[in-house]
Amino acid sequence: MGRRSGGTKLPFFGSAGSSSSNRRSRSARRLPSLPKPRAAAAALPAPPSAATPSPTRAAAPGQTAQPPAPLGPAAAAAVGGGAVSGKVSKKKAGARLWMRLDRWGASELVELDKASIIRRAGVPPRDLRILGPVFSHSSNILAREKAMVINLEFIRAIVTAEEILLLDPLVQEVIPFVDQLRQHLPLRSLVGGNGEDGVHGEKQDGSPGDQGPSLNEATGAEHELPFEFQVLEVALEAVCSSLDTSVADLERHATPVLDELTKNVSTRNLERVRSLKSHLTRLLARVQKVRDEIEHLLDDNEDMAHLYLTRKQVQNQQVEALMSSAASNSIVPAGTGLSRLSSSFRRSASIATSMHLDNDVEDLEMLLEAYFMQLDGIRNRILSVREYIDDTEDYVNIQLDNQRNELIQLQLTLTIASFGIAVNTFIVGAFAMNIQCSLYQIADGSYFWPFVGGTSSGCFVIFIVLLGYAWWKKLLGP
Repeated sequence: MGRRSGGTKLPFFGSAGSSSSNRRSRSARRLPSLPKPRAAAAALPAPPSAATPSPTRAAAPGQTAQPPAPLGPAAAAAVGGGAVSGKVSKKKAGARLWMRLDRWGASELVELDKASIIRRAGVPPRDLRILGPVFSHSSNILAREKAMVINLEFIRAIVTAEEILLLDPLVQEVIPFVDQLRQHLPLRSLVGGNGEDGVHGEKQDGSPGDQGPSLNEATGAEHELPFEFQVLEVALEAVCSSLDTSVADLERHATPVLDELTKNVSTRNLERVRSLKSHLTRLLARVQKVRDEIEHLLDDNEDMAHLYLTRKQVQNQQVEALMSSAASNSIVPAGTGLSRLSSSFRRSASIATSMHLDNDVEDLEMLLEAYFMQLDGIRNRILSVREYIDDTEDYVNIQLDNQRNELIQLQLTLTIASFGIAVNTFIVGAFAMNIQCSLYQIADGSYFWPFVGGTSSGCFVIFIVLLGYAWWKKLLGP
C-alpha cells in the first residue's frame, strides 16, 4: 500500500496520461503544418496573370486574399451554413404578409415580423397582439405617438403620417378596401397609373417627397383631410358598406322565411327562423362593437386629438427646426446652456401642442359623427328586423294558442257526450245483472223498445243541457 501510494504509478493512469500527452504532442506537431490565411497568401507564388490587374480577383480593402485550393471547401461550407441559418431565421421570425401603401400611391407587399413593425411604426407589442387572430372579432381604433392602430372587422392596419401597413392584403374582403384606398390617394389621379412613378418623379425634381404634403397640410389645405384621416374614412366606409350589404341580405332573406312561418308552422320553418335569429344576433354584435368604438372616441377629445398624426409630425419638425436654428445662432457654450435651451423649447412646444390638440378636433369629430349616424341607422334596421321576427313569433304563438283552445273545446264537447253515453251504459249494466224483476217475465217484449228509446232520449237531453251550460259560461264558442 505504502509503495503504491508513495511513488509508483498505476498502469491505467500512466497509459492515460501518456496517451493524452501523445495526442497533445501530435496535435502540436500538426498545427504548424496548417497554412494560415495570411501566411498562406504570402507564401503562395503569384500566378502568371497576376501582373495584369483583374477586377474579379482584386481584393477589397480590409479583406484578405485567400487561395482557392485549400479554402474552397471551407468557403462552400460557410455559404451553405449561411443559407441554413437564413432559413432558420425565417422560420423563427414569424413574419406575416403586409402591404405597404404610402401617401403618394406607391405600394408593395412585404413580409415583416413583430420586431420590424415595432421599429418601423413605433407601436407597443400589445397593439400587434390586438391585430392578431385572437382579437380578430374586436373593434379598436388606438392612437399612439407616431401611429394609429385600426382593427375594424376585416381591416387590420397600422397607419402613420406617411404610410399604411395593411395586414393580410390578399384576403377577398380586403381587396375592395385596397382599391378604394388607391382611388382616394391625392396624387394617384395626377399619375394615372401606378403611384411609384409619381413618387420617383417628385424626388427627381428636387422637392423632398416626405415634406411637401406635410407643409401643404400645415399651411393652407384646410378642406383636405390629412393622410391618416383619409385612410380612416376609407376604412369606415368599407366597414359600413360591408355591414350595410349584410343587413340588406338579412332583410331580403327574413321576409320570405317569416311569411312562410305564418302560413305553416313546421319544424323546417322554425329551424330557418332560428338560424335567421342567430345570424341577426351576430350581425348586431358586429355593428354594436364598431358603433361603441366610435362613440368612445367622440366622448374623449384627448383621444381624438392624439389621432392627428400629420399635425404632430409637422409640429415636431418645427420644434426641431427652431432648436437647430437656436443652437446655431446661440453664443452660449455647448454645455448646460444648450441643454436648458433645448428643454425650454421642448416644454413650450409641448404646451402649445397640447393646447392646440385639445381645441381643434372638429374635422375628426365631424368625420366620426357621420359614420356614427350611418352605423346607428344600420343598427336601427337590424332592430326593426328583430322586431319583425318578434312580431311574427307572437303571431305564431297566438295561432298556436288558438289551436290549443280549439282542441280544449273539442275535448270538453267529447267529455260531455261521454257523460251522456255513460248514463245510458249504466242503465244497461244495471239491467244486465241477475236481479229478480217483474219486467223479465214479460214474454211479448212490448216494453223493450219504449224503454230503450226513453233512456236514450234522457241521455241526449242531459248532453244538450250540459252543452248549453258550457256555452252560457263561454267555455265553448268562437
